[in-house]
Amino acid sequence: MDTEKEKETREFYERLKKELDLSTAWPSLYLFKFIVPTDTETIRRVQDAFDCLGAVIKTTKSKTGKFTSVSVDVMMKDSQEVIDKYIELSTIEGIISL
Repeated sequence: MDTEKEKETREFYERLKKELDLSTAWPSLYLFKFIVPTDTETIRRVQDAFDCLGAVIKTTKSKTGKFTSVSVDVMMKDSQEVIDKYIELSTIEGIISL
């Protein structure tokens, strides 16, 4: 049986998939945006998730230097591939998906 949190997460991704399918012609260039703690290992894990996909990755540190914004422009074949990437990256401690 799903916990309330698992149910909310599943419903969120179902809504996102529907919205992406309605608003985007696939395949399409997709912009992922994340905020992560400024830690070399954490930033590398995000970058590695897009390795060999031809992604253009830009990082910007916050004013205090505690956090880093990671923007990733990458060609995605469909909405499910986008969802799968968000789920894969959600295991990184401290990551916030925008």
